Amino acid sequence: MSNQQPDSLVKYDIPILVSTSVTGKKGAKKKTQQLAPLEKTATTRNEDYLNSILPPREYTENGQLWVRYVSPTPATRVDVINLQDELDKRLQARQARETGICPIREELYAQCFDELIRQITIQCAERGFLLVRVRDEIKMTIQAYQTLYESSIAYGMRKALMAEQKKNEMQTTIKQLDETCDELSREVERLEQEIDDVIRRDEEERQREQKAHEDQVQYLKDLNQDYKNELETLLSTPKK
Repeated sequence: MSNQQPDSLVKYDIPILVSTSVTGKKGAKKKTQQLAPLEKTATTRNEDYLNSILPPREYTENGQLWVRYVSPTPATRVDVINLQDELDKRLQARQARETGICPIREELYAQCFDELIRQITIQCAERGFLLVRVRDEIKMTIQAYQTLYESSIAYGMRKALMAEQKKNEMQTTIKQLDETCDELSREVERLEQEIDDVIRRDEEERQREQKAHEDQVQYLKDLNQDYKNELETLLSTPKK
């Protein structure tokens, strides 16, 4: 409970001291005027209706427990005009938004609607209870929309987090693939260098073998020529 007197657009009676101690026993009851039995019964019934629709508000002040009941005084045309002026003043003072979602504007209009229910209930309890049903249905509808909105926000946040997580996973995968590509590129360069080295060594080896072969052929040719010359010399020498 608040430590200050409750402030609302709903019209309440003067505070009634319930207990001089917050933990003390509630001993005071709402005072009623001395009325004729029939009138007193009707008035008490209307007050019970009002208290069931708009429960009394309790608060503490200086260690004392106070209670305020909804006012059973009928409203006049001036009261309605003053209610409208007070609503406009509070909307402006609390800087409520004119459009869109605004908790301040919602709260003040709810208080204004409760005050209208109070005024109508005094004149006709049935109309008051019907307006209460309308009020409660509107509240349930708003709560349903709020729940749907919150669930959609939560769903959107989950999807955003999942997308962000998927994005991070994809970035990690891309980084790993880039590193793999770099490694494979270096491996390709290494293998190409090995191929070039093998080709160069094979070419050098082929050239050495070719030169050795040519030297061997030349040696055999020279040796053959020497044998040929020697044979010719032997054949051309006259016999004794």
